[in-house]
Amino acid sequence: MIKNPYRPDYAVPPGWVLEERLEAQGISQAEFARRCGRSAKLISEIVSGVAPIEAQTALQFEKTLGVDAGIWLGMESDYRLHQEREREAQKASALADWVKNFPVSELVKRGIIEKPSSNADKVGAILGFFGVASADAWQNKHDRTKVAYRHSPSFASDEFALATWLQLGEIEAAQTECADYSETKFRRALRRIRSLTSEFSKENLEETHRLCRDSGVALAIIKPLPKTALSGASRWLTPRKAVIQLSARHMSDDHLWFSLFHEAAHILMHPKRGIFVHAGKGDDDDTETEANNWAADFLIAPRHWDTFIQRRRFTAVDVQRFADERGISPGIVVGRLQREEHIHWNRLNSLKKRLKWNEEAA
Repeated sequence: MIKNPYRPDYAVPPGWVLEERLEAQGISQAEFARRCGRSAKLISEIVSGVAPIEAQTALQFEKTLGVDAGIWLGMESDYRLHQEREREAQKASALADWVKNFPVSELVKRGIIEKPSSNADKVGAILGFFGVASADAWQNKHDRTKVAYRHSPSFASDEFALATWLQLGEIEAAQTECADYSETKFRRALRRIRSLTSEFSKENLEETHRLCRDSGVALAIIKPLPKTALSGASRWLTPRKAVIQLSARHMSDDHLWFSLFHEAAHILMHPKRGIFVHAGKGDDDDTETEANNWAADFLIAPRHWDTFIQRRRFTAVDVQRFADERGISPGIVVGRLQREEHIHWNRLNSLKKRLKWNEEAA
């Protein structure tokens, strides 16, 4: 969004100035046309504001009236731009209801856009945020994107809030410098990231970002927006750059890590043309179920999990010991026990690491 834009609320049609100048010098429009070597019709249309003053015409005016061609062209440019702004303002007024669908106040709060002072500013800010020139262009882009959506049947996010959240991730991912994607490097990175889950820290999270970048995957952790109920999303920004976007909406380490590996599964296993959006619920479609199973097995090998479950000892001490043996966070173990209903959802949550947003960066 342009800061402190120059937007006068008026612009003088250059034809008015021309008409006044001709009257002051006692020159008729027909005579002026002859002196310029232009038709009387063109001069009449310029005076009435129908025809624009072009560069050649401005030079002829300069020679005939002694007013610099740049002044004529400047007046013409200002007038046409003013007219276009007026038309845009009228369109924005008509789009007032449309723009209400977007979380404008939240984008302002996060410092993504400046606080708009009018409907026109609000529409302009949203179009600029999405990088499109009109509401129709946004709708066309959104309709094409929706075709690629792959998500849980229970998915319940508002489509405008979802589009905004995904755009936030896309902007961050586009600004993230990554190596070209390498499946081999990404699988190696995931094994290293798995070991980092044992202790949640700023340093380990930064290392996770680096490992992803070095293997061609941009990791974006974007605070959820109102009316979004999702855990993460994955897609390909370019054929050489994948994106994993996480919401961390449950604010616990087990949810964040599991969502990361779930989205990683989509990158490794599923078509590049899809946009996979996961709500984190249990009634998933086939691709979501496959991603869930892959993430669960990658974090805890099936043979180790089966042995642990068969013991039926799920005290805090037992869970901590098992997590230490496997080299992962105890919260991940608790989260899986809860998802598979081996324990109640409110048990052992003290073993989960609670997360906090850095509000300056969220």
